[in-house]
Amino acid sequence: MLFFSRRTTEHRGRRALPPWRYRIAGLAAAALALSFIQANAGNAVGDATSQAGPKAAADVVRVAEFLAECPYTHRAPDDPIVFPGLPGASHMHSFFGNDTTNARSDLASLEKGRTTCAPTTDLSSYWVPTLYDGDKEVEPTGTTFYYLGEGVRDDVIRTIKPFPRGLRIVAGNAVATGPDDNTIARWSCLHHGEVNPSHDFVNCPAGSMMESYLDFPQCWNGTDLDSPNHKSHMAYPVGGECPSTHPVAVPKLRQVLRYPVNGDPARFRLASGRGYTMHGDFFNVWPEAEMAQRVRDCINAIIKCGADGTP
Repeated sequence: MLFFSRRTTEHRGRRALPPWRYRIAGLAAAALALSFIQANAGNAVGDATSQAGPKAAADVVRVAEFLAECPYTHRAPDDPIVFPGLPGASHMHSFFGNDTTNARSDLASLEKGRTTCAPTTDLSSYWVPTLYDGDKEVEPTGTTFYYLGEGVRDDVIRTIKPFPRGLRIVAGNAVATGPDDNTIARWSCLHHGEVNPSHDFVNCPAGSMMESYLDFPQCWNGTDLDSPNHKSHMAYPVGGECPSTHPVAVPKLRQVLRYPVNGDPARFRLASGRGYTMHGDFFNVWPEAEMAQRVRDCINAIIKCGADGTP
């Protein structure tokens, strides 16, 4: 605090200043003090901001990923990709996401459907052969569909394009006769890494769950939304990049299903056969803008995002 004493005529050779001069001096001192306080406060805020910035950046997980959680909707012996327009022609499938999917489903009908997915903007349909424990159907209680950049180099990740609307993809081998015929499908035990993954069913400890992992191809020929065998328009990367026959890199769809079963795997079968016949179908009905935003902000940027498309 600054104090100003008023000089009187007792001081030799000095003339007393008029009162208004003292008022001005007081105001100036107060303004100077306020400026000093604000400057120090600004520095403190600046320091806090500079400290918060790096921390926020450090919180970002550098994994190219977004996801959709799409619970089970229904079962039907239908497959609108492999047997379009033929109800009952397929083995039994368990469907996730779009709740209207049937043998006659197409892009227009699925766009009018409802979904169990989070986010609700994902109207896509996902399906797999139904799992049986003896003669009893078992549906997964965990159903996560990851959209990833992994499988290609970082420079390729930054060029990944969104799935075209209406794209259909089939992954796995429904007619596999042995584990080596379907190397992209694998089974494991939730939270039990001591049990080695296998292309066939595994024996999970009591209290655990059996998991199914399936990776879809992530290289597109850039032209076709489907193909006669439902596979040749897509390919897997080679050496960290897409082959020249399928030059367009798209997200890798990873299907992770968790079934509430464990124990002797001899009890289990899929509607298509043994565990190594696991396969999955995907019919893309994401809105173009939603898919493009997630690919740009999460995959191209190599940032791990949640179901809402944000880190």
